[in-house]
Amino acid sequence: MERYGYIRVSAKDQNPERQFLAMQEQQIKQKNIYLDKMSGKSFARPQYLRMLKRVKKGDVIIVKSIDRLGRDYEEILEQWRKITKEIGADIQVIDMPLLNTNTSHGDLTGVFIADLVLQILAYVAETERAFIRQRQAEGIAAAKQRGIQFGCRKKEMPEEFQKYYLLWRNGKISLRKAAEELGMNYSTFYRRCMEIKKMEKKEEICSKL
Repeated sequence: MERYGYIRVSAKDQNPERQFLAMQEQQIKQKNIYLDKMSGKSFARPQYLRMLKRVKKGDVIIVKSIDRLGRDYEEILEQWRKITKEIGADIQVIDMPLLNTNTSHGDLTGVFIADLVLQILAYVAETERAFIRQRQAEGIAAAKQRGIQFGCRKKEMPEEFQKYYLLWRNGKISLRKAAEELGMNYSTFYRRCMEIKKMEKKEEICSKL
């Protein structure tokens, strides 16, 4: 039986020392400790995949906390299933021994208890996410009723914007030259001109109805 330690920090500037110390306290061989420094947005973890290739049935993977296995409980459950069911290895969670699959709890196996606890944690986490989404939606609706607007505020246009817009529309100046004269970014000037043209077109259609 081999014991492996897996460490993950979500960004390159985070310090994994605390997790390393925890692995040393578990007396895991240095060669069996794997570290990934990955963004929370990515799950392509090369060291984790290297470790899984070495792990065999009966081995133990040790993590400091359950969230080291994935970004959310859906991913954690998937990795948990892969390790315990497909490979047949055990998992030890230092911060939450109740999740350890390599210990017995009375007459029940550690794997059964750990699976049950993990499913409950996943349910609680998903329920909390649903509550957060509901509270956010209610908060946005209430704010809109109070007249609060969401989204990026458009930058105020220079005083002479209308003048240069008319010059451009009448073919007396180029878009780039007009933007340059106003000290505006070319794409911003172009976008605002298109917005006004569209508005004028709508008003023209409405006036004919």
